[in-house]
Amino acid sequence: MKKSLSFAAVLALVAAVAAGMSAAAGARSSDTTITGAGSTFVSPLVQTWQQPVGGALGVTVNYNPIGSGGGIAAITNRTVDFGASDAPLSPDQFSACKGCLQIPWALAATAVLYNVSSVKNLLHMDGPTLAKIFSGEITKWNDPAIVKLNKGVSLPDTTITTVHRSDGSGTTWNFTDYLSSVSPAWKSKYGVGTSVNWPAGTGGRGSAGVSAVVSQTNGSIGYADVAFALKNHLKYFAMKNSSGKFTTPGLRGILAAASSDQKPDANNALSIVNPPKKFANAYPISTFTYVIVPETSAKAPELKKFLFWAVTKGQTFGPKLLFQPIPKPVLVVAEKTIKKIHT
Repeated sequence: MKKSLSFAAVLALVAAVAAGMSAAAGARSSDTTITGAGSTFVSPLVQTWQQPVGGALGVTVNYNPIGSGGGIAAITNRTVDFGASDAPLSPDQFSACKGCLQIPWALAATAVLYNVSSVKNLLHMDGPTLAKIFSGEITKWNDPAIVKLNKGVSLPDTTITTVHRSDGSGTTWNFTDYLSSVSPAWKSKYGVGTSVNWPAGTGGRGSAGVSAVVSQTNGSIGYADVAFALKNHLKYFAMKNSSGKFTTPGLRGILAAASSDQKPDANNALSIVNPPKKFANAYPISTFTYVIVPETSAKAPELKKFLFWAVTKGQTFGPKLLFQPIPKPVLVVAEKTIKKIHT
């Protein structure tokens, strides 16, 4: 009997130590949990925030990257504490959300990914040609329009497969906002939206889904946050901007694009696609992304602490994922809006 009790005691001790290690590695029992859902675009950055914000603030952040459309629906229905979207809320969405605040909290770029064997990274692409590819007018990699942009590059007679988001997506909003700004034909036929009536191609759920389809499909072209391109070792285009320069979705190009609009409108929305030619280094498919919160929340103190941390200290985690820290004028607006949250 003594041996049995001794063995049980040892098991109990081991279990207690294991539980202690697990608790130390994860959330503390005293932590307040904040739940969020939405943008897959911003999810790589939010994931890097989870551990340090817990240590700094005693707040556990659980985030579900279900797409911007899902995030807007979740915060509207109050099934989460915050939503995240790369598309600014429409007037109807603001009305439905009943007292929601929209806060710019991250800044990055949509990369146009491609997978075609034996072709280098950073091929050249321009907006009108890209619009024709996604509308199904250009169907081959060696089409004269693509060849003209890439003199000296041998392009194969491979069929192009376009890959788009199958879910409601702020990245789609950013991408179609760009296509509409460079192609009157695209604007009139398909327009701007988190979901559009794609004329051709294959769908993938989330940025991860689009990246996966592109990586598995020779001849494909898709779009996702540049962090997903890096993570999946995918090639992406250097895009021709309004100044005629071919720029990449790196920190320099994103910052130059953000310089074109640092004065949010009354609802804190900004648009930085296809900046004027005076922003010579701008990457033309850049975007701010937003956190959406109720002005009145039972978790107001914790939400405010988390969001203040996210737009200040949290920005230092961004550059390695090619998220550019938000500019000071935008930060000032973000902080003023965060202060409005109350119980």
